[in-house]
Amino acid sequence: MSAETIAAQPKGAEDLYQSLDALGIAHTTKSHPAVFTVSQSQSLRDVIPGGHTKNLFLKDKKDNFFLVTVEEDAEIDLKGIHRLIGARGRVSFGKPDRLMEFLGVIPGAVTAFGVINDTQNRVQMVLDEALMKHDTINAHPLRNDATTSIGRDDLICFLESTGHKPLIVALS
Repeated sequence: MSAETIAAQPKGAEDLYQSLDALGIAHTTKSHPAVFTVSQSQSLRDVIPGGHTKNLFLKDKKDNFFLVTVEEDAEIDLKGIHRLIGARGRVSFGKPDRLMEFLGVIPGAVTAFGVINDTQNRVQMVLDEALMKHDTINAHPLRNDATTSIGRDDLICFLESTGHKPLIVALS
């Protein structure tokens, strides 16, 4: 098997923690049973304070991709979101193979931290203004059996360190 046929392994949780440490970003991670939906993860609210995220991996008609991170209970107008995030026409959900290729995660583990794997900046990071009112933001650490908590400003610092200057806009 040639080197070209072996896909690069995406960065995982340990790589994420090392990156956060290298940036001097304080973080804590709590392990829990795997969760695939917001409703499943809501049972963890008493043990993990702060803003909890819901993530939408979207694409427009021109194959521009967006990772939209909002508060877990935010209601998003998918028919009109394209006007707010700069998409070319209406958006649809990105396919799981693109999700793995660009962000290194599977459906159910989508996270703002996934941009650590988007080394070619194929994905525009979008944060909901309402989420950014929380001092602490919680997200999956590239897997859905744990939750990592970091400061709001530290999240932005991390995203920018990956080359992703987030668009912060009122979505909900």
